[in-house]
Amino acid sequence: MGLPNNKWTMTNLNSDYQICDTYPNVLFVPASVEDKILQSSANFRSRGRLPVLSYLHPNGASLTRCSQPLSGFNGRCDEDEQLLQHILMTNENSKFMYVVDTRPKINAMANKAQGKGYENETNYKNIQFHFIGIENIHVMRNSLDKLVKCADSSSNSSFLTELEKTEWLKHIKAIIDTSVFLVEAINDQNTSVLVHCSDGWDRTAQTCALASLLLDPYYRSIHGFQVLIEKEWLLFGHKFSHRCGHLFENDKEISPIFSQFLECVWQLQLQFPCAFEFNETYLIKLHEHVYSCQFGTFIGNCQKERNDLKINELTYSLWDYFQSKIYDFINPLYIPNSVYSNSVLRPDTRIFSFKFWRSLYNRFDSTINHSEKLIDSLSMLSYNTSSLQEYSKLLEKVN
Repeated sequence: MGLPNNKWTMTNLNSDYQICDTYPNVLFVPASVEDKILQSSANFRSRGRLPVLSYLHPNGASLTRCSQPLSGFNGRCDEDEQLLQHILMTNENSKFMYVVDTRPKINAMANKAQGKGYENETNYKNIQFHFIGIENIHVMRNSLDKLVKCADSSSNSSFLTELEKTEWLKHIKAIIDTSVFLVEAINDQNTSVLVHCSDGWDRTAQTCALASLLLDPYYRSIHGFQVLIEKEWLLFGHKFSHRCGHLFENDKEISPIFSQFLECVWQLQLQFPCAFEFNETYLIKLHEHVYSCQFGTFIGNCQKERNDLKINELTYSLWDYFQSKIYDFINPLYIPNSVYSNSVLRPDTRIFSFKFWRSLYNRFDSTINHSEKLIDSLSMLSYNTSSLQEYSKLLEKVN
């Protein structure tokens, strides 16, 4: 992203996690902002999750993320309002910025009664506020429960009716729709966007990560996708242990937030088969090991917790394992440095464009005939061809 630069700088204000214990210890903020403004803004945001940089577009527009303000019905914070103005001023190509609340408006209004809520447009100059309407973790958990039951009866004539009742694909569409809005604002309108939900570690992570994936081809490479997950999910404190139920016994905290993100990526792979270096197998294996706890990569709820548990010292990395199996995850249709892989992705979000992910939800169902996919055959052919070429070179040296 070309950082730091004259507009954005790195701050060590959170080096000991003293401002926000669920944020990374290194943050990027506007270069013009003072530390006291950052501190006051953190005090005004839920869990101390103040607005910080997520992605910087070459046109100067930024994608920033945070949590909801502790505004209640009448509360305000001058320093938080100033921070948003500093973010706006980093982009010379727009006189306003969007603030996107990914929650349904009724949910955000209910939070006002708890002393939280959303930004008052009369207090924040030059912002346009948007509610999007992605449902909360409880709705998503119930939807997945219905989907799993529906998948068990995928051979029945009522499958499509039952699938519709789960509303799962409706939720997938809502996440992608929101990400497309962010892409259009940043890439087409040259306008910066601040994104939040309640605490900024679920819906915010989904949409910021997916928007970055649509905008930047680097994140569609194998290495770039790992960087994206590390940045938007692991460093910014998605609660993997709670959401995946690793060691936490409160079922109300469990929700398939990261699974939905992986499914959104799979839906994009269907529409843009030449744009991703990694294949469907990569996503399925990633989904599997997020829950398996065989590797330490996704254990813990934030960077500080993983450091305190010495996860890097005591466990193996999933990324290292993937690297050792890299040929299993290469997409044979991927065309690097082409119009397919280098352009901004603009998916079709009409509801009929979304598919049921049978390879994930029915992968252990022995009653279904899993015919070999063409792309898998191409992967095997590509691997065998590469092996033969290497063997041919070896024979030439011998002779």
